[in-house]
Amino acid sequence: MINFFSPSNSNTPQNSLDQFVEAKAEYEQLSGQENLVPATFAGGCFWCLEGPLESIDGVKGVILGYMGGDIIDPTYQQVSAGTTGHREVAQALYDPNVTDYRDLVDIYWKFIDPTDDSGQFADRGSQYRIGIYYYNDEQKKIAEQYVLEMTNSGKYEKPIVVEILPASDFYLAEDYHQNYYKKQSQNYKGYYKGSGREAYVESNK
Repeated sequence: MINFFSPSNSNTPQNSLDQFVEAKAEYEQLSGQENLVPATFAGGCFWCLEGPLESIDGVKGVILGYMGGDIIDPTYQQVSAGTTGHREVAQALYDPNVTDYRDLVDIYWKFIDPTDDSGQFADRGSQYRIGIYYYNDEQKKIAEQYVLEMTNSGKYEKPIVVEILPASDFYLAEDYHQNYYKKQSQNYKGYYKGSGREAYVESNK
C-alpha cells in the first residue's frame, strides 16, 4: 500500500506545519472514502493539472504534492531546487464506478507536451519531468496502452517520453499551491499563458 505523508517530522518548525492545514484536512477526507481510487500525474507545474482533472465526472478532488524523491517531508523550496528527486504531481481521487482511468490519462495528455523530457514549457528541471504513476496492474496496463497508441498515431515528430512509474510515497504541497488556479486566478491565467502551455494546448485540440 502506498502511503501519503503530511509534514509531521518533529524537526519541522511549527510555522512550516501551518502551511499544510487545509491540504491535510482535504486529503484525509478524500482518501478516507473507500470508493475512491488515486490517480497521480506529473505534468510540469502542478497548478496546470488541477483544473482539467477536477473537470472529469467522478473525480471528487485533486490534491497537489510531490512524489518520487529521496527525502521525507520535502518543502516546495527543496523540490523546486531540483535536488531531491521529487516531481510536482497532481493526485486525483476518483470513483471508478463513474469514470474510467483512461479518461484521466486522456485529459492529462491534452495538457502536456509528451515529447519533452527535461521539463514542461517554461519550467525546466527534473522536478517538472512528466510521468504517470500507477497504483495497480490495471492502471499500468491502461497507461502503457495509451502511450503505445500515441506513439503509433503519427501525431508526434519527436519520441514520446512520458514515463510510466510505480507510485511511491505522496507528500502534500503547501496550502498556497492547492486550488491556485481558483484562489489566484489572474496570476494563474498570466502564468498559464506566459509559460507557453496555453498556446500549445490550443494548437493541439
